[in-house]
Amino acid sequence: MAVTGATGFLGRHLVPALTARGFRVRILVRDNNPRSDWQTPAVETVPGQMEDAASLAALVADADVVIHMAGLTRARSRREFLGVNGDGARRLGEAVARHAPDAHLIGVSSLAARAPQLSAYAESKRAGEQALAATFPGRLSILRPPVIYGPWDRATLGIFRFATLPVVPVPGSRSSRIAMIHAADAAAAIAALAAREDAPGGSVYALADTRPDGYAPREILAAAAEALGTRPRFLPLPDPLVRFSGRAATLLNSWRGSPAIFSAGKAREIVHPDWAVTPRELLPSAIAVPSIGLRGGFASTVAWYRQEGWLA
Repeated sequence: MAVTGATGFLGRHLVPALTARGFRVRILVRDNNPRSDWQTPAVETVPGQMEDAASLAALVADADVVIHMAGLTRARSRREFLGVNGDGARRLGEAVARHAPDAHLIGVSSLAARAPQLSAYAESKRAGEQALAATFPGRLSILRPPVIYGPWDRATLGIFRFATLPVVPVPGSRSSRIAMIHAADAAAAIAALAAREDAPGGSVYALADTRPDGYAPREILAAAAEALGTRPRFLPLPDPLVRFSGRAATLLNSWRGSPAIFSAGKAREIVHPDWAVTPRELLPSAIAVPSIGLRGGFASTVAWYRQEGWLA
């Protein structure tokens, strides 16, 4: 079993889920001094980077399953997104085709890939899916998680920080729907698919929690406020204002020369009305069934944030 992106947010949940199933896991790390929690007999570390063909060869050699999660969620430019999320997937696919042709390759993409016209991030995730399919002729499965949250996640920490305000701005319309999933459920689903020797290749599956039809933006923020114990007023934000803020953020990020989560593309993703997951898109229930709903998941996440000092 080989995994890229194991040192990221989702990887912190996935590696324990894989070792709990009895897998021996080989992970790619950027230096020779990995975190102490990876130093277990079930986890082998391979120093290197996604840009290095020799590192990828050592990582995937003779693996029976390869899980590709490495990628950017924020970048300074479209070129940077495509260079990592698209070209990185191409190099990984080529390495697996050459050194582990009989492996089951699982590409962990994003639900955003369903609408690549919205943002450079979404475009790059679709490009990554296409690159894996183009370079690896063997058994390939693509998983598209929606918004993932949980312990160690800094991206959705902003939702909870918003919910501490006395007045909480709510982007998106009341009819918008956003699917969510707790990182533990996402990791369990990926591990379950990896364990299925009969899983067919050539499939694209979406993940979601116990409500695949998704949540309205206000419902998500209200659940965050409940988990925090706050009672804010909610202020709807018109879509044009969200888009304007995104364009302003892009200009500011460009001036600073630093990547940021919020941008013009992210604003378009936010106001997109349909991030629900349909039954035909879902990973089959015979493989994995989510168990964590939004309220319980948010409550446990807030408890972890507070324990770690990320929230007051």
